[in-house]
Amino acid sequence: MFCGIFAAMLLYFVYFNVFESSDVINSPYNRRQDTFAERVVRGEIRSSDGDILAQTDVASDGTETRVYPYGEIFAHVVGYESEGKSGIESLANFSLLTSHAFFTEKVVNELQEQKNIGDNVYTSLNTTLQTVAYEALGSYDGAVVVLEPSTGKILAMVSKPGFDPNTLSEDWDELISSQNGELLNRATQGQYPPGSVFKIVTALEYYRQNGSFDGFSYDCEGSITHDGYTISCYNGTVHGAEDFRTAFAKSCNAAFASMGLILDRASFTETCESLLFNTDLPISFPYNKSKFSLDDSTEDTVAMMTAMGQGETTVSPMHIAMITAAVANGGVLMNPYVIERVESYTGTVVENYSPSSYGKLMSAQEAEALTGLMEAVVSEGTGRALNGASYTVAGKTGTAEFSSDKSQSHAWFTGFSNIESPDIVVTVIVEEEGSGSEYAVPIAKKIFDAYYGL
Repeated sequence: MFCGIFAAMLLYFVYFNVFESSDVINSPYNRRQDTFAERVVRGEIRSSDGDILAQTDVASDGTETRVYPYGEIFAHVVGYESEGKSGIESLANFSLLTSHAFFTEKVVNELQEQKNIGDNVYTSLNTTLQTVAYEALGSYDGAVVVLEPSTGKILAMVSKPGFDPNTLSEDWDELISSQNGELLNRATQGQYPPGSVFKIVTALEYYRQNGSFDGFSYDCEGSITHDGYTISCYNGTVHGAEDFRTAFAKSCNAAFASMGLILDRASFTETCESLLFNTDLPISFPYNKSKFSLDDSTEDTVAMMTAMGQGETTVSPMHIAMITAAVANGGVLMNPYVIERVESYTGTVVENYSPSSYGKLMSAQEAEALTGLMEAVVSEGTGRALNGASYTVAGKTGTAEFSSDKSQSHAWFTGFSNIESPDIVVTVIVEEEGSGSEYAVPIAKKIFDAYYGL
């Protein structure tokens, strides 16, 4: 028994060091990491194209200053390392404070009581797309996420309002007392009503319960009334006779609200949870869970609102981007990731990170059916501003009401380019401005144009 216990401990010791030690050491709760900085100069964070996003400048007297050349542009995704740590500075802290310099160099430095140079972390972030997304969002508050659906690479992640990581310590007291949430990464931690981008989910549920979109018809009169409660289409627009494709392309609230009365609620909840509502997301950044609530006790009026993306449903831009990426990738969700490799300061590769699959969120047939609907949004619906470019786009706009009197709304867009072999997913939310077609689509177009060099 003693030998068995000893052998089990030995095996676990080996397992821990091989598979779990780096995660434990890299935990933000592990205070031992701070001692690494006494022996190592923190490494650089770079974009996929080699641009320096964070570096440590060392003065002649040995004083170290962490510098962020792009300032606010990469603030939330790259993060900061003073006043605590966030973003990639936190995710890659262990690698940045570990040196894989040549052995003899490290020995000499230690004998001379000099610091070794930490490893450099290369990310999947694209400097051009990040900059374009930041500038396109302009003075609006909101977020932008750009993903590569076939791999899960995060190419851009922007959140506004932001902060300057170069002056974080000086601004800290003001930032933590602010009501504007400058430190909040809205891309992953923001919780918004999804509005009409949620119609992608409702459409999937309808498809699963009926086997196709064929046979659906609705005569839109600009609103629908049930139990004395009226839901209107955007600006009261009368859409007339519609099939499913037309109702989706024109984002007809009345048609989708009517679906909320007939769709099986237990099945609807199961579909939403299969799309990662009410559950953990496979991302490394801090995030808030998206929420969906619907059962037999839910009032019909709430069920109607839920089917069109209102009600009690909340979601983050990153989550919407992940659902869109699954549609673009034939139903398979790739785990989003932002760190591609770690290199020593001399360029020797220490570790490579490869794409990995989370699993199927929907069948290939379901993904193809949803893609057809999203194509219609661009070719004949609310996303027509994206039609006619040298690239193709499938997408969905959204206008999400959030005030009690329905006078204020967030603008959404989510979609992907090069429909036959999707290149990128772009998800945009603009807070408190209006319709997705008016505010979010132009931002997405600038990002798509930049990707294709237009």
